[in-house]
Order: sequence, then C-alpha cells, then structure tokens
Amino acid sequence: MLTKRSADRVSRLRRRISLILLVPALGVLAFQLLTLRGGFSTAAMLSAAGRADLVVPDGFAASVFASGLAGPRLITFGPGGLLYVAEAYANRIAVLHDRNGDGTAEATSIFASDLPSVHSVVWHDGALYAGVPTGVIELRDKNGDGKADARKVLIDNYPTDGHSTRTVLFLPDGRMLVSVGSSCNVCKESDPRRAAIVAYDGPSAMGEKVFAKGLRNAVGLALHPVTGELWATCNERDWLGDDLPPDTVRIVTEGSDNGWPRCDAGTISDPDFGADTGCSGVPGPAVLLQAHSAPLGLAFYTGTSFPPEYRGDLFVAFHGSWNRSVPTGYKVVRIHISGGKPEGAAQDFATGFAIADQSRILGRPVGVAVGPDGALYVSDDKGGFIYRIAYIR
Repeated sequence: MLTKRSADRVSRLRRRISLILLVPALGVLAFQLLTLRGGFSTAAMLSAAGRADLVVPDGFAASVFASGLAGPRLITFGPGGLLYVAEAYANRIAVLHDRNGDGTAEATSIFASDLPSVHSVVWHDGALYAGVPTGVIELRDKNGDGKADARKVLIDNYPTDGHSTRTVLFLPDGRMLVSVGSSCNVCKESDPRRAAIVAYDGPSAMGEKVFAKGLRNAVGLALHPVTGELWATCNERDWLGDDLPPDTVRIVTEGSDNGWPRCDAGTISDPDFGADTGCSGVPGPAVLLQAHSAPLGLAFYTGTSFPPEYRGDLFVAFHGSWNRSVPTGYKVVRIHISGGKPEGAAQDFATGFAIADQSRILGRPVGVAVGPDGALYVSDDKGGFIYRIAYIR
C-alpha cells in the first residue's frame, strides 16, 4: 500500500509524463493547423534586402530612380512634376527631384516630418493630405519654398490596433475618402469605421459616414479615369490555406456591404463567421488574385508613352506573402481594362523582386504611380528604392 508521500510522488510523476506527452502533441497540432489553414514563410521578413534586377516585357526598361529611402510606401506626383513619397520608417514625406530629366532623381528634399508611420500622400486643391495610423493631416506650403509650413490635424481618432495604414483619396465631387483596415484577421468589429472606407464632406473632414463596409483591408484606392468609379485592392483573410481565399480588386459602390467577415473575396462563405448569411447579397470582385499576394497600391495607366494596348490598363503592386508555405507576390501586375471593365487575369509586368526559388526576397512593392513622362514608378519599402519603368522602343 502506498504511503501519502509515495502517492504524491506518483501523482507528480504522472503530471510530468502527461506534460512530456502533451508538448509533441501540441507541436503536431500546430503543424497540422499551419498545413491545413495556411503555411508560413520567413523569407519576406528575414532575407536581406537588395537592388532588384527587374524583368519587364520586351520594349520596356527598368531602372533605379531613387535609393536609400526609409520604407517608401504610397507615392504621388505633385506640383512641378515632383514625386512625393511617404517614408513610413522615417515618419516623413520626401520629394524626389529629377532636374535634368534623365530618369534618375539627383536630389531629395523633405516636405514634412513628424508624421508617424505615414503611409499615403495625395494632393488636392493646393494641399497635400497624409494618411497616418490615427487619421489624416493636411499640409500646405504657403511660402513656396518646397517645405510644408502649415499643418492641420483633420482626423486623430482612428484606432491603431491591427491594420494601421490609412489611404486618402478625393472623389470628383470633393468628398474625402479614407480606407481603414480591420483590427484582426477575421472578427466582428465594434467600430463601424473598421474594415471600411469612410467618407467626409470634404477636406475639412466633417460629416463622417461609412461609404462602404465589409472590406477587410482595402489598402489601395484609385478612381477610374473615365467612369469615375472607385477601385480598391483588398487583402483578404489568412489561415485558410495557401490558396484561399483569393485577394481581390473591387469596384466599390457607395453604401455597399462587401461581405467581410461573413464572406471572403466576395465569393466564399467564411468558415468562422459565414454560417448565417454567407455571401448572400455580396457584390462579386472585379478581379480575383492569387491568395496572400497582398495587393497594395494601384494605378490606371493614363500616360501616352506606353504602347496603345497598355493605355487605360490597371497596374497593381503585390507586396507579397508571409503566411504561405511557398512565397508568392513581390511583383507588379497588369490588368487589361476594356470598356471600363477588367478583361482576363492579371499578368506579370515587373518581376525580380524575389530570386527565382523565392528563398530571398530583395524587395516588396507598395506604391505605383504614372509620371508626367509616361513612365511607371514603383516604390519598394523593403529595399528603399523607387524604380522607374519606361517604354524605350
């Protein structure tokens, strides 16, 4: 018969054995979850950055327009044809000067500083509007010296947990839009501004209302140059495997419910939140993209130097995956537009940000913009480059 002390020892031994057996079991479970509901790759985060030798279609040439930038995100051309860059890691907006027109920026100046994690920049009626995690800041250069000497905080109350980039765009009627991503991978939000595009009456940021909801993380916003429709890239949810759900490009209409979290990519009933209504009444996406590509900036080609078949087409920057067993993305794609609608699947336009076997990711594209010279400019927040892609033949 066991004494009390012996019984206690046996009990402790059993607990230790149970823990020893539990650890590998949990490891197996974690592996199964990663295998069944999405893989994981550290290449994008841990591999060394570097200059990419971009591969572009015949007749085009890619070159470095600027280097040494600190996390360049979205970009826009402003007064004088200068390129304005949201430098997120430096908390500032840089201005790139190509004074002799040779396709390389000879100088960089700073338009504004003290802009925490600035992500987007857009000009409207003589002012530059910067999207930061907490909201929107208006910047003006009143004395014309190339530096902002007046600033006004328009919005400063957005929650910053989860997806924290803020993209600002103005509609033709003067209303201001701001995209605010979700706080989570998939959940029911308590703040109606999350996973939505929020509208304001104008640059004063008054009259806040939800323009469109159910968009998990609509990072890129652009207006179709002919129809005036709002197009957006959307980063769909994670942990449903390497190939589900697809990321999307959406044509977003005012008042629309685009499905998240109950419906993924406009077509797939979410396994966690879609039991009741699924995708019923949800508008379908304009374009389906490879899952986990992380589409960010987008721009319609409005220049004249590319061949005629490119004019009006849509270019989208793929930032690239992190939770996919085989990395994907890290490129710029072209979507052909005909009659104001997408035609066919996305086609590779600029690759080479990742080496062939995807074991090293040199750069991660973020923003795209068409320059006054008709070239396409692409920002890379990992490598700190701005690339210029021009048609030379």
